[in-house]
Amino acid sequence: MKLITVIIKPFKLDDVREALSAAGVHGLTVTEVKGFGRQRGHTELYRGAEYVVDFLPKVRIDVAVGDELVETVIEAVLKSARTGKVGDGKIFVTSLEHVVRIRTGESDEAAI
Repeated sequence: MKLITVIIKPFKLDDVREALSAAGVHGLTVTEVKGFGRQRGHTELYRGAEYVVDFLPKVRIDVAVGDELVETVIEAVLKSARTGKVGDGKIFVTSLEHVVRIRTGESDEAAI
């Protein structure tokens, strides 16, 4: 089992959600986050004053899947989230040791 964490631009959330659903993902968690990578933020103008926006708004999606779905999920995210511009985001894949569904007590693959 793997936990796939995806950081994307907010306006791509619906596209990624639809692609993940089509790929067979049954559930996900979405969090609004802020951060920066190589793009290092940018400057904006507000009421004539220029200021620096260090942290850019992003969306974090967490998906727990079985090992057989990992590559399918990665491909779905790449196709749906890519704009070709700096700041498209990242995909992180980490191992899950143990998962338990609280309602039923099911464990591991059955809990996903």
